[in-house]
Amino acid sequence: MERLRSNACAAGRRSYRRLQQYLLLAVQGGLAAALAWVIAAQVLGNPEPTFAPAAAVGVIAAAIGRRAHRTVELIIGVGLGILVGDVLVDRIGTGPWQTFVIVFGALAVAVAVRGTGALVTQAGGTAVLIATLAPNTPDINLPRTLNALVGGATGLAVVLLLAPMNPTRSVRRVAGPALDTFARHLTAAAEGLARGDGRQVKRVLDEMRAAEGQLRQIGDVVTAAEEVVRFSPLRWRRRRALAAYRAGAEHLDRAFRNSRTLVRRIGTALRDHEPVPGDLPAAVEHFGQGVRLLHQEFLAMREPVQTRERVLRAVREAGAACRQEIGFSGTIVVSQLRTVANDMLRATGIPGRDARRLVRRAAAGH
Repeated sequence: MERLRSNACAAGRRSYRRLQQYLLLAVQGGLAAALAWVIAAQVLGNPEPTFAPAAAVGVIAAAIGRRAHRTVELIIGVGLGILVGDVLVDRIGTGPWQTFVIVFGALAVAVAVRGTGALVTQAGGTAVLIATLAPNTPDINLPRTLNALVGGATGLAVVLLLAPMNPTRSVRRVAGPALDTFARHLTAAAEGLARGDGRQVKRVLDEMRAAEGQLRQIGDVVTAAEEVVRFSPLRWRRRRALAAYRAGAEHLDRAFRNSRTLVRRIGTALRDHEPVPGDLPAAVEHFGQGVRLLHQEFLAMREPVQTRERVLRAVREAGAACRQEIGFSGTIVVSQLRTVANDMLRATGIPGRDARRLVRRAAAGH
C-alpha cells in the first residue's frame, strides 16, 4: 500500500507538471480557433470557414519550435493540392479511378519537393476535395486557400503576439526538475558506491533510463522558446537568458547519457568486489553538485564559474582515486568521469579544445 501511495503521488506530480507545461497550449489553441473562425466567417464572409480554425489549431499543435515552418508547409501543401488537382481534373475528369490518380499525383509531388508532415497532409487533403467537390463547387479553391492563410496567420499571431509563452519561465519549469533529477541520480550513485550497495546503484540506473525523456525535453522547450524570442517583440529581451540554455542543452544531454554508462560501470565494480578508493565516490558526488550549480548559475544569468570549478574538482578527485588501488571497472569509471566532465564544461560554454585541456590538467592533479 505504501508503494501504491508513493506511485500515485508521483504520477499526480507528473500530471500536474504536464498541466502546467501545456495549459498555455490549450489556451492558445482555443483562442486561435475562435479568432480564425471570426476572421474567415465574419470579416471575409467565407460561407465554409471550418478549415480556418482547423488550420490554426494545427499550427498551435505543431511540433514545438517549428510553428512558423509548419504554417509555411500548410499553405504550400494547400497550393500544391490545388495546382495538381486542377491540372489533372482538366485532363482526366472526375470519378473513382481519377480520384486515385489525382491524390497520388498530389502526394507524389509533395514528397518530391521534400515535403513532410503538414505539407503532404494538406496536399493530399486538398487534392481529395478538388477531385470530389470541384465539379459541384467550382469556387472551392479560393476559400480553401484563404482559410489556410487565415488559419496559419492567426495561429502564428496568437503564439507570437497575443499570448506568447514566457520563454525563460517555460525553460525553467522543464529544466529545473530534469536537472534536479540528474543531480539526485549522481548523488545516489555516489552513496551506493561509498556503501558498496549494488542494489541502490541498480535502482539508480533504472531510474536514469526512465528519466531520459525528461532531460531531452529541455532541448525541445528551448527550441520553442527560441522561436518565440526570435519573432515575438514582447519577448526579445529574454534572448540573453535563453542563450545559455541553448548552448548547454546538447552537451547536457550527452553528459546524461555518458553518466548512465558511468553508473553501469559502478554497478559492475561493486559486483566484482573491486576496491573503491574514497576519492571515487566523492568525485561522483561533486558532479551531482556541479549539475545543481549549473542550473542555478543559468537562472541567475551568471558566468558558470562555480560549476566549472566543481567539475574540475571532481576530475582531480577521480585522478587521485586512479593513482590508488583500483580495479578494471573502477578505471573505466574514472575514464567515464572525465568524459562527463568534458561534456559539462562544454555545457558551460567552454570550447571543446579548451575543455579537453582543462580536464587533462585536472586529471594530472594540477
